[in-house]
Amino acid sequence: MGAVRLMREGVMVKQFTGVVNLDVRDSVADWTPFREPSAPEGAPNVLLVLYDDTGLAAWSPYGGRIEMPTMQRLADRGLTYTQWHTTALCSPTRSCLLTGRNHHQNGFAQIAEGAQGFPGHTGHIPMENATIGEVLRENGYNTFWVGKNHNIPLDEWAVGASRRNWPLARGFDRFYGFIGGETNNWYPTLAEDNHYVDQPSLPEDGYHLSKDLADKAISFIADSVTSAPTKPWYLWFCPGANHAPHHAPEEYIAKYAGQFDDGYEAYREWVLPRMVERGILPEGTELSEVNPLPGDAAQPMDQVRPWGELNDEERRLFARMAEVYAGFSEYTDAQVGRIIDYLEETGQLDNTIVMYCADNGASGEGSPNGSVNENKLFNAWPDDLESNLAQLDQLGSPDTYNHYPTGWAVAFSSPFKMFKRYTYQGGVADPLVISWPRGIAARGEVRTQYHHAVDIVPTILECIGLEMPEQVQGYAQSELPGVSMRYSFDADGPTRKVVQYYEMFGTRALWHDGWHVVAQRAPNAGGTAADFVNETWELYHSEEDRAELHDLADQYPDRVKELVNLWYVEAGKYDVLPLDNRSIADLVRTMPVADIPEGGVYRYYPNTSPVPEFTAAEIRGRSFKILAQVEIADASAQGVIIANGARFGGHSLFIKERRLWYVNNFLGMPPEQQLVSPDELTAGAHVLGVEFAKESHGDRGEAIGTATLYVDDAAVAKGGWRTQPGHFALCGEGLTVGRDGSDPVSKEYGAPYSFTGGRIRVVEINVGDDLYLDLEREFHAAMARD
Repeated sequence: MGAVRLMREGVMVKQFTGVVNLDVRDSVADWTPFREPSAPEGAPNVLLVLYDDTGLAAWSPYGGRIEMPTMQRLADRGLTYTQWHTTALCSPTRSCLLTGRNHHQNGFAQIAEGAQGFPGHTGHIPMENATIGEVLRENGYNTFWVGKNHNIPLDEWAVGASRRNWPLARGFDRFYGFIGGETNNWYPTLAEDNHYVDQPSLPEDGYHLSKDLADKAISFIADSVTSAPTKPWYLWFCPGANHAPHHAPEEYIAKYAGQFDDGYEAYREWVLPRMVERGILPEGTELSEVNPLPGDAAQPMDQVRPWGELNDEERRLFARMAEVYAGFSEYTDAQVGRIIDYLEETGQLDNTIVMYCADNGASGEGSPNGSVNENKLFNAWPDDLESNLAQLDQLGSPDTYNHYPTGWAVAFSSPFKMFKRYTYQGGVADPLVISWPRGIAARGEVRTQYHHAVDIVPTILECIGLEMPEQVQGYAQSELPGVSMRYSFDADGPTRKVVQYYEMFGTRALWHDGWHVVAQRAPNAGGTAADFVNETWELYHSEEDRAELHDLADQYPDRVKELVNLWYVEAGKYDVLPLDNRSIADLVRTMPVADIPEGGVYRYYPNTSPVPEFTAAEIRGRSFKILAQVEIADASAQGVIIANGARFGGHSLFIKERRLWYVNNFLGMPPEQQLVSPDELTAGAHVLGVEFAKESHGDRGEAIGTATLYVDDAAVAKGGWRTQPGHFALCGEGLTVGRDGSDPVSKEYGAPYSFTGGRIRVVEINVGDDLYLDLEREFHAAMARD
């Protein structure tokens, strides 16, 4: 008899239809229920390339100044989309691309660190919203995720936490990349599959994260086609580019020398006609204002300093920052090119859908002055021009952690208003190129249909010939709100999309049938609940006024009312409420923090994975003690006892030249604060440690006090110090024992400087009860991770 479908624990399975008797020779086997399903015949591979923080006007296929040969090569063989949209922030957009659902449905109203404990604000993607990996793996695909993952909830980042929302548990066969919104591209904090790993080589040996990720992507594909040559694959490739820190090999940066000397306002004037010429924007499109929000709706950190008001040195510095960003982008495009070359060489490219896009508009998180060490900004420690200029030639190298100023964010998001985090077009309009030689007849054409990130999953499923299943892993699935873009492969014309809502940090917008209504406010602007009721809404006919310069709200008040009401309907469908317009300081008070163990004593052991900073002992802004039980075997004993952070801020207790050292590296600013024991350590068991007694706070929240170095019961060195007010790093650079796992904290040693010549038994950190934190700084740091 034929196979029978039945339910087992809520999952559709195939019934065994063979015959079982006492003797196997009298029995009939049936392998059907036990084999993995096959993909539809001729099913394509899928490669989704997702950049960070890139506005519509940055890249050459869209008329920009940054050369992207690989993207152009794909555009020439496929389609360039001019009205594809995102959520205005990284994690939320990525959740849409993962599941095909709106970001609030996924619990990603914002980034994971901003989870608020409401259905749309959890940071946990519900099982009812299966990922594309879960769907495709159950339909005969190999599934890979390489690069950034900022969709793991905060409570699962630490190695001792659950892995329920890591890629391998959510439909991906392999994962290699980094957890969080950003990482150092020269010294990344890496994870492979379900555990943290060391980077395979160092910058002096040619290492860069973009190259490493491309190497791993190629190896995953090669493994798949070697062992399962008829099985299609899905690869989500998410490099660190173009998120800060902007890091690139010098030869790529040098290609852009002098190309941004004319400044960001001039760039906007230059790029607009090129975008029109390429069909990205319609004839007659105008440029928005550089600072379009009225004074009571603007955020100081989002303002732009006019290029004409900068002095020569500031112009030189700001231009160099744009050169580094451009070099970073093109270098990463070259690594994507290596993947494309491999696919072509192995005969896979013709039947591979390649989607090449970005997750939100250009980033304004560099503030009006940019930064050479972004960690200073999020510790409320201003960069000074003299120090920044001293590192001009090091920008993009391992010695810097740089980000361009807001002027470039506006320029690269031309011709629109604002940039990332805003629900104006500058925050949500993004590049997208789709190439599929076997499935798209058009070559080098432009598509103007309006679409959104939620439309990508339906597009992939239709191209493969699949429908979203009603159940996945026993969970009834929510409906997909998006519209497949497959129809647009055939011709340009009207969009099939009808409506799309937007919300980010209290800012709101809605697009409907070519009209766009936007609430006039900045993210996290503060205020009262009544502000939402009395919101000022702007209305644009975006189909005709692409840059949205002409507010028609007064002319069409009924249409405004209609669209605002529709926004509330969509909000009710997708768990958007409650809205949050609280100030940064108020919002951060509700953010989850790690529990302090009983007695305030944390214990750490050697040979363990890095402990993420937000779950490690909290030493900033307070008194603390570090005590290590160490056995020294012989005179060769050396290495790190405990370290947290990197060259841009951190602390490390270590042995060098038989002496005990403690370095507290304050925001990477020389000289390092050091304590060194005057006498050599003897063989045997010791308690080695340091104590910091906080006495006051400085003007910027830094703790000021006295540090004392101990060998057993003796105080051997003492000094007046300050400790960093904010995080050592925005992501990664976790606490390690017995080694410094990434970029070294101190210039006194090179990573990993593993402990040898003895044994570390345990390290204890005892934190004081005098905690002081600057809440506004905390939230800015969290937002920067995206």
